[in-house]
Amino acid sequence: MPTHVSDEILDRFRKVTSATAYSAVWRLAPPDGQEWFASANYQLCLMRGVKAYTPGKTLVGRAQTLRFVPARPDLLAQTRKGGESPEYLAMGKCGPNDLLVVEAHTFDEYSCILGNMKTRMLWHKKAQGLVTDGAIRDLQMVSDEYDLAVFAKNRSPAGNLPFLESFEEGRPVNVGGVLVMPGDVIVGDDDGVVVVPADRAEEVIDWIEEQEEAEEFVIGLIDEEQASPGKYYPISGETKERFRKWKAEKGE
Repeated sequence: MPTHVSDEILDRFRKVTSATAYSAVWRLAPPDGQEWFASANYQLCLMRGVKAYTPGKTLVGRAQTLRFVPARPDLLAQTRKGGESPEYLAMGKCGPNDLLVVEAHTFDEYSCILGNMKTRMLWHKKAQGLVTDGAIRDLQMVSDEYDLAVFAKNRSPAGNLPFLESFEEGRPVNVGGVLVMPGDVIVGDDDGVVVVPADRAEEVIDWIEEQEEAEEFVIGLIDEEQASPGKYYPISGETKERFRKWKAEKGE
């Protein structure tokens, strides 16, 4: 069974930036027994070409996934099922701590995956927002009236046809060159969108919280000594141990 990331862990992620989340995921070691396959690591965690279209809005939540494929007439008979179409099934899984992640994977940068009418379901579900490597339309309404955070490759007045059709939900997707599994944690802000594997999420946030405390400690050392930041940053293992000892002496 996929790991379920608790709301409590998500609340902890809401206090961090995408940059810190990137550093934490990038450094993750492969699971025990997979060290030999070092080329399959966690460093592909930052989505390429996906930008904040609602500047100032952050996005943290569990991923519910949807995949589009190139459109063709015989495909429409399988996908056009009214309220049971793939996009509605995917959005129907969203709750207040979830968000929709959509793989468009199209050469046409103006093909939209969703607009104001369909994303109204995300608003009903009180979802956090959506992320896609495709385009979004009706952005002002989606952002202002639905209060959804939007991260996309483009914005456009066009629809999905003739280029795209929603096809499959609840499966792994490739968005911005990053694998997203259902339930993974997404951390997005104006700097970008980072994917945190669900089964490593608690480990990642534990590392982040200690790292941020250690950085404050290092800033204090740099300011006190008027030293070059390079003396203490990046934080070495020796400096990290010095920080832990200092913290223990304070009784924290």
